[in-house]
Amino acid sequence: MKKVVIYTDGACKGNPGPGGWGAIILDGLHERELCGSDESTTNNRMELMAAIMALESLQGDCSIAIYTDSKYLVGGMTKWMNGWIKNSWKNSEGKAVKNKELWVRLLALSRKRNISWHWVEGHAGQKYNERVDKLAKSQCH
Repeated sequence: MKKVVIYTDGACKGNPGPGGWGAIILDGLHERELCGSDESTTNNRMELMAAIMALESLQGDCSIAIYTDSKYLVGGMTKWMNGWIKNSWKNSEGKAVKNKELWVRLLALSRKRNISWHWVEGHAGQKYNERVDKLAKSQCH
């Protein structure tokens, strides 16, 4: 099975405010950049959108490693998701999970794939993390 590496990031001017997301997909010798924006959003929504849009762009079977500096994204997918579902999309405080529609979309995409989620420290000189940060920020109009 082919292996794909994805780097993602989200950004926002204000929170909420105009936001952007970016993703870099490394597929063997091929490298692809994706980006987009929203006029009024939050940083967390853009973090989720980066992963969603990157996964939606893939075709065929592959093993995927996603790298992000968003503890929100990694925590949601690796630690909190099962509890949210078990508790009818309520968090540990009994409140509705924010961005549920994006989490549901991401969950559906992740169930179709073999994905590993990895947190990387932001602004620490990691080449692709720095590039997706710039890409996401470039979309905040």
